[in-house]
Amino acid sequence: MSRIFDDIKLQYKIGDITNKVIYWNVGIFLLSIPLFFEFKEYYFDYPHWLALSSNPNEFLIFPWTFLSYAFLHSGFWHLFFNMVMLNFSGRLFLTFFTQKQFLGLYILSSIFAGLAFAIAYYLLGNSTIIVGASAAVLSILVATTAYQPLMNVRLLLIGNVKLWHITAVILILDVMQIMIENTGGHIAHLAGAIFGIIYIKLLQNGTDLSNIVTNIINFFVNLFQPKKATPFKKVHVNPKKPIVKAQSKIVTKDRAQQQIDEILDKISQSGYDSLTAEEKEFLFKAGK
Repeated sequence: MSRIFDDIKLQYKIGDITNKVIYWNVGIFLLSIPLFFEFKEYYFDYPHWLALSSNPNEFLIFPWTFLSYAFLHSGFWHLFFNMVMLNFSGRLFLTFFTQKQFLGLYILSSIFAGLAFAIAYYLLGNSTIIVGASAAVLSILVATTAYQPLMNVRLLLIGNVKLWHITAVILILDVMQIMIENTGGHIAHLAGAIFGIIYIKLLQNGTDLSNIVTNIINFFVNLFQPKKATPFKKVHVNPKKPIVKAQSKIVTKDRAQQQIDEILDKISQSGYDSLTAEEKEFLFKAGK
């Protein structure tokens, strides 16, 4: 048993995006059995916060259901045929385009088809729910066909046919059954097909809508990714220079200079002879 799980993990790890999306759908289906399957009545009872409801009071409260419904299935055969078609369409799509574009188209076409279903049923005045990857699968097939309609495809028991022949038969069957049964499902299928054409035409004109999905995914990855600690940077601070107090411009005269000034004033007023012997001797010494 452990070897089987190891093989499954290895196939998931080395597989392309088509393989991974198939694994996601199968894994969610298996998880849904014990959670939502009514064994007595033999059907899946998906809650309205997972399946897409056409009731605005519900899908406005649970807007993620415009995507989550595309990973749910109503039964084994519903899952089986969708995954067979997804594997077929995905291999053809990846012949010309990237895995990023595959994932972007799968997600965006699911949302577009879900909106078309909800609006159509609201206008018809009906309320129901929808599940299944059919719209996204058909979108991938139609996108590949729009890009390379004359591509030869070899089918078992039939032989080589053009890709557009296969796509045309599937679309005609959807149109024929739209008013007979599963009207909401067929509306979603055709909306997915229309989105596949829109996607390819925009891509050929240089606009890759899958970048929207990539940017959103990167935003949430970066949002929940732990931020790296900012490395510590040592900052060298120059030592503070000692504060030099501004000196006053007023110069205080010393005592000797003051005495000399007094003697000179006395000479100017009364003459040299008016000086005492001490003053004359002081002035003589100061003159040296």
